[in-house]
Amino acid sequence: MTAAPRLARRGGPTRALPRPDPRGWGAVVLLTVAAVGTLVLAVAVGPVVVSPSDTVAVLLGRTPADPTAPVLIGSVRVPRALTAALAGAALGVAGLQLQTLFRNPLAEPYVLGVSAGASLGVALAVAGTAGGSAGTFTAGVVGAGRAGTVVAAAVGAGIVLGVVLLLSRWVRSGIVLLVVGVMLGSLATAGVSLLLTVIDPQRAQQFIAWGLGSFSGTTGADLAVLAPVVGVGLLVALAGTKSLNALLLGEDYARSVGVRIGRVRLVILVSSAVLAGSVTAFCGPVAFLGMAVPHLARLAVGTSDHRVLLPVALLTGAVVALVCAVAAHLPWLAGPIPVNVITSVVGAPVVIVVLIRSRLVNA
Repeated sequence: MTAAPRLARRGGPTRALPRPDPRGWGAVVLLTVAAVGTLVLAVAVGPVVVSPSDTVAVLLGRTPADPTAPVLIGSVRVPRALTAALAGAALGVAGLQLQTLFRNPLAEPYVLGVSAGASLGVALAVAGTAGGSAGTFTAGVVGAGRAGTVVAAAVGAGIVLGVVLLLSRWVRSGIVLLVVGVMLGSLATAGVSLLLTVIDPQRAQQFIAWGLGSFSGTTGADLAVLAPVVGVGLLVALAGTKSLNALLLGEDYARSVGVRIGRVRLVILVSSAVLAGSVTAFCGPVAFLGMAVPHLARLAVGTSDHRVLLPVALLTGAVVALVCAVAAHLPWLAGPIPVNVITSVVGAPVVIVVLIRSRLVNA
């Protein structure tokens, strides 16, 4: 990883940044091609075999030889693939923002307690639901189907985010704010554990299954909500690349070059929480992507310049999530593998390497 880009003390952090390394933009082009390729692969691969010709025909709007292919691909696999791409991009960018803000290589989108708050909201909805169901978890929350799960998760995440933003007005240190987020997440997790001990065991099992994460089950209506929310969060993050570059050298230095730390911190907290919260609401708490993807992006481009690093993290997150989606639905599997099983296999080695490289183990 190269040193942070030098910033001039006059004129703010916008005028003295060197031009991005052309190799970084080359990585963006390659990752864009990889993202398109893995998106098509995620549509083509699944428990039910669909021929490549039928897959291409459906994607191009033509009539396939298999009459069931349009329903299978259009209603199941395309929404699943798009959900995976959006979730990976959102978590990768949110993780990069928070690692830069807190200057901590192990920071990730759920460190603020947003995921735990979403889980608590869903657990409360389950605890308040009478009766039982043998169907999927998203079909049994407060009688509102998947929408009930999404609303419950969004409300829980929003409440935790509100508390974090309220406390951030009095907390000037990023490290202290990080600890506050972890403590709030611990409180929410404790609430979830308590609720799981008193609700019906079948519903507890369904909640646990939801907590393992899934890119499946989304519909066109879900994507009509998820895509714009993630899109806005990504645009806000991309607009703040110069401030993120200034924060690489610490908050004191950033202030000296004209960065309004309070405002930048607020924007980062809100955008990262919205990205992580929206993904959790529709996919459950997806582990490791937000922590591992930023490091994979840094390895890919060898720079800390967020003008290149942030788009690379976005594309890397989409590619990794799509690969995980493919691995979870391979044709020879008896059933889909929970997403968090796959992301843990991918993310844990990356985190171990980061620990060794940063010498945190021997600190």
